[in-house]
Amino acid sequence: MKLKIGDKAPAIDAVDQNGNRISLADFAGSKVILYFYPKDDTPGCTAEACNLRDNYSKLLEKGFKIIGVSADSAKSHQKFTDKYSLPFSLVPDIEKNIIKAYGAWGRKKFMGREYDGIIRMTFVISEQGEILNIIDQVETKDHSGQILAGVK
Repeated sequence: MKLKIGDKAPAIDAVDQNGNRISLADFAGSKVILYFYPKDDTPGCTAEACNLRDNYSKLLEKGFKIIGVSADSAKSHQKFTDKYSLPFSLVPDIEKNIIKAYGAWGRKKFMGREYDGIIRMTFVISEQGEILNIIDQVETKDHSGQILAGVK
């Protein structure tokens, strides 16, 4: 099933890199930026995370909370968070349950090779838990600009 704007966002019940329980229900009343990325500490993923970090206060002012998700371990997320001083939660989804629920798993092409992997994409979720926007052509160096451009 492919999610679309207006759909109810699938539930999330996970633990972040700090051992804190993360549930979308806990964010009711706030807009959520739920972003999926392939791998900690790789060039594109680092650029995206650092762009969100550098614009974190602007995003907070607009009422956003940020959750990043990849299939990396909590230990990897913790190292990534510490190395780049990321002020938001990263959820390890080793089993890929959240990734697949949001349709962020699929066929990819890189350097002429095809394989299954995490598709870089972002879901902007309303205060009521509905999908407001889906960004599937992420500009890693200006991702916060993409998000803010889609805010009404």
